Amino acid sequence: MKNYTITVNGNVYDVTVEEGAGSAAAAPVAKAAPKAAPKAAPAAKTAGGAGSIKIEAGAAGKVFKVEASVGQAVKKGDTVIILEAMKMEIPVVAPQDGTVASIDVAVGDAVEAGATLATLN
Repeated sequence: MKNYTITVNGNVYDVTVEEGAGSAAAAPVAKAAPKAAPKAAPAAKTAGGAGSIKIEAGAAGKVFKVEASVGQAVKKGDTVIILEAMKMEIPVVAPQDGTVASIDVAVGDAVEAGATLATLN
């Protein structure tokens, strides 16, 4: 028997799996009630505070790569962050020219559509 902790859509489950006799498939034996998922601390990296121009996620996904850094000058259309959703890499670009004031996510963070990923001055 093996115990696993599995997170599905933010719900955490403790699962016990028993290896089948003569079978390669594992069968779940017991499942505990969902418990609260741990809250992740925001990984905000700012240089003198957040900027007034928000760069938001166009779709829900996971932060795949952070292309820009705080203090870097970017032009309209420059990629700031790359999200991964459904095995696709989605670039999130600067809406206008500016300087990156904050990067509010870290690689691996799960984000919802509309979440602020970074800010510009």
